Amino acid sequence: MSYNHGRLTRSQSDKMVGGVLSGLARHYGLDLTWLRIGVVVASFFTAGAVFLGYIAAMFIIPNE
Repeated sequence: MSYNHGRLTRSQSDKMVGGVLSGLARHYGLDLTWLRIGVVVASFFTAGAVFLGYIAAMFIIPNE
């Protein structure tokens, strides 16, 4: 796992909704597919709280 020491930004080129997860995957060196699956599963177990966090992150994390 390689950590990107640069600034955390939302991806504009590899996004499905807001680019938050692709930005997190690039920044922390994670596999994007597994991160997306984990967020979907976690959204079910937290009654959508993870989804609300994703929406908040879209407004907090700047574009690249």
